This record gives sequence, C-alpha cells and structure tokens, in this order.
Amino acid sequence: MRRIAAGAALITLILTAAPAPAAAHSPTREGSTAALSPLARQLGRQALPAGDGWAAAGPGTTGGSAAAADRVQVASTRAELIAALGGNNATNITDATPKIVYVKGTIDGFEDADGRLLDCADLADPGYSLAAYLAAYDPEVWGRVTPSGPLEEARVRSVTNQTRHTQINVGPNTTIIGLRGARLTGLTLMIDRAPNVIVRNITFDDARDCFPAWSPTDGETGNWNSQYDLVSVRRSENVWIDHNTFTDGDNPDSAQPTYFGRPYQVHDGSLDITHTASLVTAAWNRFDGRDKVMLIGSSNTVGPDVDRLKVTVRHNLFDGSLQRLPRVRFGQVDVYNNAYRLGGEGFEYAIGVGVQSAVYAENNHFTLGSGISAADLLYDWSGTAITTRGNWVAPARGLPRPVDLVAAYNAVHDPDLSPDAGWTPALRHGPVLPAPLVPLVVGPLAGADRLPL
Repeated sequence: MRRIAAGAALITLILTAAPAPAAAHSPTREGSTAALSPLARQLGRQALPAGDGWAAAGPGTTGGSAAAADRVQVASTRAELIAALGGNNATNITDATPKIVYVKGTIDGFEDADGRLLDCADLADPGYSLAAYLAAYDPEVWGRVTPSGPLEEARVRSVTNQTRHTQINVGPNTTIIGLRGARLTGLTLMIDRAPNVIVRNITFDDARDCFPAWSPTDGETGNWNSQYDLVSVRRSENVWIDHNTFTDGDNPDSAQPTYFGRPYQVHDGSLDITHTASLVTAAWNRFDGRDKVMLIGSSNTVGPDVDRLKVTVRHNLFDGSLQRLPRVRFGQVDVYNNAYRLGGEGFEYAIGVGVQSAVYAENNHFTLGSGISAADLLYDWSGTAITTRGNWVAPARGLPRPVDLVAAYNAVHDPDLSPDAGWTPALRHGPVLPAPLVPLVVGPLAGADRLPL
C-alpha cells in the first residue's frame, strides 16, 4: 500500500505541479522572506497549468506570479496578513498590484491589532445579548414572524462589527499560499470583485458566526442561519483553490445547543462560489465533517447568474460532510475524480441539482455509510438534468460497483432527472482516473500540507 501511495503521489505531482517559469531573482527583506526555500519561492509563483478546469479559461489564472520583491511577504498575524494584502482591510479588495503572501503558523481572525484574542462579547453591539434575543423572539412569544425591532437591529449591528473584523478582503492578482502547518481560523477569506486569485495549502477552520439570525419561516419549523464562509468567491473570475483543508476544528456543529427546537447554526459554507462568480477550479481540497460545503449560485432568480458559475471540482475529498458537495444553480460545473466518504447523522445528499444547473459528474467514487444508498446521492433543487458517467459506489455492506446515479435517483424519486446536462467538459488537465483508483490517489494527497513547502 505504501508503494501504491508513493507511486500515486509521484504521478500526481508530475501531472499537477509542473514547475512555474523561473522568475527573476531579487533580494528579499531580512526577517520576511529570506528564510523561504527555493521550492517555496517556486510554488508561490506557480500559475494554474493550461487547460486545468474552468479557471484556465480566458486569460488563465496566474495569481501573484508577477509580484515584485516588495510584494512578496510572509504573514503570521492578522495584522501582517492585512498588511501583506495591501495594508488596509477596507481597501485591499481593490489592490490589483500582483502580490504573494505566505501564511506562517496560525492566524486568528479574532486577533486584535495588539494580538489579543477577542471573543463574541467584544464584537457585540451594546444593545444585543443572546439571552435577550432568545427571550424576545421565542416563537411561543413572538410567533412565526421574522424578528424586527431594536433587538434585531442590534444583532445586525453586531454582525457588521464582526464582518469588519473577521472578514479578510483579497484583491486581484494575488497568491496566498501556506507554509507547512499554516492555518487561518475564525475568519472568512473574501474574494469579491477580485479576478486572478490563487489560494493554496492552508487549513481553514471555524469561521463561526457570533450572531446567527433566527428565521422562523425557513422550513416548516424555522432555522438558525449564519453568514460566514471559510472562503467566499463572489463576482470574480479565474480563481484557483488548491490543496486546502476545510474544517470546523474543535467547534463542530454537533456541539452547538438547540434553541427554539432547532440547532443553533454558527457555520455557513466551506467554499461558496456565488454572485456571478465564474471560471473557478477547486482541486485537491479536503472537506472534513462539515455541514454546508460548496454552494454554487446565489439564488433561484433567473438573471445575472445565467451563463456564469462555471466551475471545475476535481480530485477533492469530501469526508463526513453532509450536503452541498456541491449544490449548483445555473452553472456548467464539472465534477470529476472526487472521493466521497459519506455517513453520519444528518447526511442529506451529495450533489444538488438546482435551477438551470448543468452538472457533469464523471468517475467519482462514493463510499457510503450505513443507511445511505445510491438513490440518496443526488437531490433535486428544482433542476432538470445532470450527466453522470463512470461513477462507482461502495455501499456499507457490499462491494464497490459502477452505478448510474441518475437511474438510481429516478428509481425512487419523482419527477425524474434527465441524464443529459447538454454539454461536455473540454478543460481538463491530465488523464481522468478510473473511479476505483480515485480513493487510492485522492485520499492521501488531498488537503493542506501535501505540497512540498
């Protein structure tokens, strides 16, 4: 098995990590980038290989590969990260100067300017407390009506305070790459109106919402909703998300209390691609034990998202996650060679077929826990069609076998899904693995700390 894994690793590195063109060498600043290895410098300047998914379309994705020496920096605190991205979190979103930021160690979004860790109470508006919110908007008292009034307004102001502090804004032409052990915790990396961005080799965990909203009309019994993703891609093109790990860390949703009969949801998505974003490749990432993973498309409203949201999802490991693997609206989304390990209480579905979506799912491998069948892998979110080819399913009690996912779904659900999404992917880098090999390759190679940094 070690020989198989080692061989797979070598093949994969050859296929996916071709050396970047050599950059002109410039002296580095002492105490900043001087200690970076030659390989770390090379990987920091690496562009997405040609043809590697939708992010290779158009001008391709080069991130900060053209950065001058003074825009190549190492960050180990929240303040240093903001400084390396341009200097001001409010204006970094428009800083289009090419830049490379190496993340060292753990950076906590709740760090204050002096390094002190804040908590939710520090970010709360004076007019807000959870105890008061629960007392005021208990359905037995307030009814099934959306919260309003001074207390809800104070909650919204609290959300604004948290967003200002824990949302880290990324500008165009940027590469953010983690050194070994790099972790971004308690924050949202926001890529909004920022074309040409690369994010690699980082563990993202616990982008917790201190002030979830009670939505009494969400579903039959209402739900708590949070708004912070670990990584959010909005209104951006040519984005490469590679070899990252997404997790809730030591603050899983399963540990949250229940209020008004519903779980107190403090986490939102892992990697959401919304608000007309397009040309994104998500590859070799690991999603560990998360509820909501990858939402592609903002709403069911026909409008700006049409002919956008073109995303490639390849060679990712979805391990113990519950839904949105991914959930798609409108986009042409290529889902191939992903490994799924599905199970646990609360599992809902793997691939969500939403309004006018066109998902092409090929040669994925699904390992199923007890109580999950092939018929549970797709979910109809008002979509009509999905192409599924060459996928394999390993049931909890049985041998792995090829399964027609659309036929399995249609056998127990109405209305039927069409097996033709109406397009065939053309942008793929390297050979497509047979589905039985996918868990052998993707399992050991997906996620952070797999690149030689």
